[in-house]
Amino acid sequence: MTPEGDFVSPRPSSRPPGGFAVTLGLGAAVVAAIAAAVVVAALVLWVASIMIPVALVAGVVAYAAFRFQMWRTRRR
Repeated sequence: MTPEGDFVSPRPSSRPPGGFAVTLGLGAAVVAAIAAAVVVAALVLWVASIMIPVALVAGVVAYAAFRFQMWRTRRR
């Protein structure tokens, strides 16, 4: 309290209220979010690596179909 009778507001703290437990919980949440991001990235890379051979086979089939159509057109 000031000499004039007003109340002084406390200084804002850089630490969250609750102490060590809250800080530990926030740290664990950050680590869990990073781990989840790594898992999602690994899953995306795994799916992409499976799709590469499928895309290559589809390209070969499309090329063969195109060449067959060109051969049929020249034959007429």
